[in-house]
Amino acid sequence: MDGKPCGEPELAGELTRLVPTREDDLDLLAGWFADPAFVEHWGGAPLPRAEVAAKYLGRRRPEVESFLVLAGGVPVGYAQYWRAGPDGGGIDLVLLPAARGRGLGPDAARALLAHLCGESGWRRVTVDPAAANVRAVRAWEKAGFRRVAGGGGDGELLLEYRPVT
Repeated sequence: MDGKPCGEPELAGELTRLVPTREDDLDLLAGWFADPAFVEHWGGAPLPRAEVAAKYLGRRRPEVESFLVLAGGVPVGYAQYWRAGPDGGGIDLVLLPAARGRGLGPDAARALLAHLCGESGWRRVTVDPAAANVRAVRAWEKAGFRRVAGGGGDGELLLEYRPVT
């Protein structure tokens, strides 16, 4: 037994692999989410351990699916997706500062999109990066997302991905 939650997908990109989070990932994730550099564009403030445990270990399944992003077998980030309607939803992704700028974010996003728009049949996927986070906006665009007119509020953009049919 590999310790992966039953029935949860493991997603593979060319550079990354996404594996469902587990309860024993708490120390790792609590450390990441306590680091101001990690959460700079994820709410901007370090998160308490109890909040990390409640939100990012898979306890919200099936409403929110949570993943560790691995590169070369080493954890380098966190990703999640949630359904928002019958044929789509949203995703979030954050990488360790040392993992940024290496193409890992777009690769992990493409792995999520392949699963969501392939096996899950989603027709629309959205992300809402901070407009000031130029690196993230470029990464989402490299993964195939396009800006939506009107965008989000509070300095956020709204980007969407729609699979070609």
